Amino acid sequence: MSTGTRTGAFTPEPGAAPLPRMIAAQAALETRMLLRHGEQLLLTVVIPTLLLVLFSGVDIVDLPDGPPGGDADQRVDFLAPGILALAVLSTAFTGQAISTGFERRYGVLKRLAASPLPRWALMTAKTCAVLVIELLQIALLTAVAFALGWSPHGNPAAVLLLLVAGTAAFSGLGLLMAGTLRAEATLAAANLVFILLLVGGGVIVPLEKFPGAVRGALELLPISALSDGLRDVLQNGAGMPWGALGVLAVWAVLGLAAAARFFRWE
Repeated sequence: MSTGTRTGAFTPEPGAAPLPRMIAAQAALETRMLLRHGEQLLLTVVIPTLLLVLFSGVDIVDLPDGPPGGDADQRVDFLAPGILALAVLSTAFTGQAISTGFERRYGVLKRLAASPLPRWALMTAKTCAVLVIELLQIALLTAVAFALGWSPHGNPAAVLLLLVAGTAAFSGLGLLMAGTLRAEATLAAANLVFILLLVGGGVIVPLEKFPGAVRGALELLPISALSDGLRDVLQNGAGMPWGALGVLAVWAVLGLAAAARFFRWE
């Protein structure tokens, strides 16, 4: 009896899985991990929902081109696009930066670096997981906004492009932060950026309320481009907001390229 090993005796044959299958498996794992973290759900779901309900029902926000505060329908029409932008920021940037930063600290990424999964494929899988969470966020926030009297307008394709471009921009910046700073520094910096952009990114406070020079700088931020672009489409019924898409595209290219170049596995 021959003791040699016949070709094809092992099924499946040893070796790495096809790259699309590896990305899909990693994306599914990343999605499950995001959904299991209660603090992540607080950041990505509870806080945006509470802000939408609170500021829509209370006469706090002074709307541009309208009376102070405005009525409830005017407030929700203004706030809903900004809260959708905030949801993208919370998931693609803040949540992803914090979770990836601690994965790096605890050696999870070091182990992944020894696998056949390339660095760019890991970033792709994390971005896909973020998109899944955002779909859940958008569904919930849209339902709440409709219950509050929201009446959106505009082209859904333009909204989709803005959300995808915003996700790419914030995902790249979040991965860049997580891959270059210590986990504790990432935790502090990501939360600080979240708070600053909540106030100064046109989410709740209209950019028209800021002085001219400050407003010009704020309009170049990705959160401002996303919130104003969504507001132009959903509130004003505008066409494709090419200016906002251009700003987001620049941030996406720079952020993802820098993350791919400088991200450290350990």
